[in-house]
Amino acid sequence: MTRIQLVGDKVVYGMQLPIQSQSRLFVSDWELSASVDDLANIARAADRSGWHYLGVCDHTAIPDRLVKAMGAEWYDTIATLGWLAGITTNTMLLSHVLILAQRHPLRAAKELATLDHLSGGRLIVGVGAGHVNEEFDLLNGEAAFADRGPATDEAIEALVACFEHEVPTHQGQRWQFDDMSVAPRPAQSPRPAVWIGGSTGPALRRTAKYGDGWLPQGTRRTDLPGQIATLKALRDEIGDGSPIDIGTIAEPCHVDLGGGRDGLPDYTFVGSAEKIATSLLQLVDMGVNHLQIPLRARSAAEFAEQTEAFGNLVGPLLNR
Repeated sequence: MTRIQLVGDKVVYGMQLPIQSQSRLFVSDWELSASVDDLANIARAADRSGWHYLGVCDHTAIPDRLVKAMGAEWYDTIATLGWLAGITTNTMLLSHVLILAQRHPLRAAKELATLDHLSGGRLIVGVGAGHVNEEFDLLNGEAAFADRGPATDEAIEALVACFEHEVPTHQGQRWQFDDMSVAPRPAQSPRPAVWIGGSTGPALRRTAKYGDGWLPQGTRRTDLPGQIATLKALRDEIGDGSPIDIGTIAEPCHVDLGGGRDGLPDYTFVGSAEKIATSLLQLVDMGVNHLQIPLRARSAAEFAEQTEAFGNLVGPLLNR
């Protein structure tokens, strides 16, 4: 794969936006009744306070057996990122993560390249294999979920071909096409970055082979150094040995602005900007250069306030 401009030595931070995904595993009560205006206020707060990316999840339909845990409120990834592109100026726009194999590569390339074009080159393509078997089989055919790993690998190869060539050629097991033009072209050259989500063995191998960046899912802090070492070894073995951006999802936090911790989840790390930065820099010392920050707040207004507080007070402390 052609390599693109990486985040590199600078430490950056982003968020998975609240409201747009309402899994019962992490949703706050205030999100259940939040408005589009609330979502816009949070996005604009991130945009003006130095956040590197805003992430939007991807699910098409949730089976009844999982609704109690996952909820059914999942905004469409491409539509939401396109809306965000129109109300922000600086922040990157991350699909976190797009279940790419559920889409024909030409359709995915059309949507993503258009988004990059319209946003002036602010797209990061986050890709994952998916975890809901009924959803995957419904969209891809019977028993497709069991084969989602190879399907995801092929989908990445085909998407990159479409990004890098206006008339791409792909002859794979699942998709075959040539002599078909795809435009508009992405604004980024040679293409937008592809970040791979996941922490399993197959996800690490996929990242090593195809990824410009890695965003683990559910990796504990104590396990992170070992997984980073494994990823780098795989990069040398099956990739091209080039540098790769490495991320992680930090522990939920709340910048102490004097409001106390009453009403926040017990697991929330509440502290000064300096204490939060110190904790995050421990992750940086492990080899991480992009941090996903799960903020916790008691209302939409406080979440927007927390977004600006993190960007203005914690962010500057992360690059020593």
